[in-house]
Amino acid sequence: MFMKTKINNVIAATLIGAGVLLSGAVQAADFNLRAVANSNENDEDYDGLVVFKDFIESHSNGRIAIDIYMGTQLCGNGVECLEALEYGSVDVYISTSGGAASMYPYVQVLDLPYLLPDDRVAERVLEGDFTRELRKQILADSGNSVRLMTIGNTGGWRNFANTKRTVKTPADLNGLKMRTVVADLPQELVRAMGASPTPIPWGDLFTSFQTGVVEGSKNGITDIMGMKFTEAGLKYLTLDGHAYMSALWYMNNDAFMDMPEDLRRVMVDGFSALQQATFASPKRKSIKAYQDFANTGGILYVPTPDEKAQFKKSAEPVYSWFKGNIQDGDKWFNLLSASAAKAEKEIAAEYAKDLK
Repeated sequence: MFMKTKINNVIAATLIGAGVLLSGAVQAADFNLRAVANSNENDEDYDGLVVFKDFIESHSNGRIAIDIYMGTQLCGNGVECLEALEYGSVDVYISTSGGAASMYPYVQVLDLPYLLPDDRVAERVLEGDFTRELRKQILADSGNSVRLMTIGNTGGWRNFANTKRTVKTPADLNGLKMRTVVADLPQELVRAMGASPTPIPWGDLFTSFQTGVVEGSKNGITDIMGMKFTEAGLKYLTLDGHAYMSALWYMNNDAFMDMPEDLRRVMVDGFSALQQATFASPKRKSIKAYQDFANTGGILYVPTPDEKAQFKKSAEPVYSWFKGNIQDGDKWFNLLSASAAKAEKEIAAEYAKDLK
């Protein structure tokens, strides 16, 4: 009798399991989205995607499924991935402003130095109408196929780092060979500071530091320590915070608009959750990264307000370059500047209440 009961229980459990599987098959997602980031699972982009996937799948009750593809499985670089997004072979993609600059040059406004002074201002600006205006422009320029959903962060802030000396003012950068990407704007910034821009692929940068091909770079601390650049001689880091490392998150517009309104709301909320996760991730990761930098003998320098003003003054030719060389450059420069000024005013008013 015991054996018979045990067998019946096994059969029952098997049938229940089969029922769950059949139920899952019946309740397959209505929308299956492929989300791509050309980075790895140690990156802030992945942290954001994990939060995004969980939020979307749970809040849609399984009607939307997210498949995450890290690295270059589906597409290899900014242009290739944005084209895949246009064609619909990719549904969600993240790029830096530099990665999208060849297709949407005006997004380089996000790389203009010293316009966003700190995290609170940057985050408030990127949560607001500035991002919506960029969305409108990218939709228009992509034939209504690429929709900018949100702008988060990927790596904190860009700072000047080098192998030679402590940099306190722009004059200390004079003559240094600084690694840049191929894009014009970061090269203009390096020239404005009196240094020599040297485009080097990211994968070659470690060796380039070792051999002296370059003597400095413009990177966030998590990238510096993640790539172990200190082992290649990178020793001096100046926290001038010249650029907020913006991450632009896009979605295929047809995939978005094909959803009913309740699911479009879930998508908007999901991208907001992703944005908040990427705002937070670099702050947490940078704690250990700065500790590790110091432990390797790295030397940190924080410019005084007067020295920071000198950096911003030296960067002014970059603003002129952007306005003169990018279509509607004046418009985007003024919009970002005004958005930052508005955010600073709002935060100052909050200080006035919170400090009493």
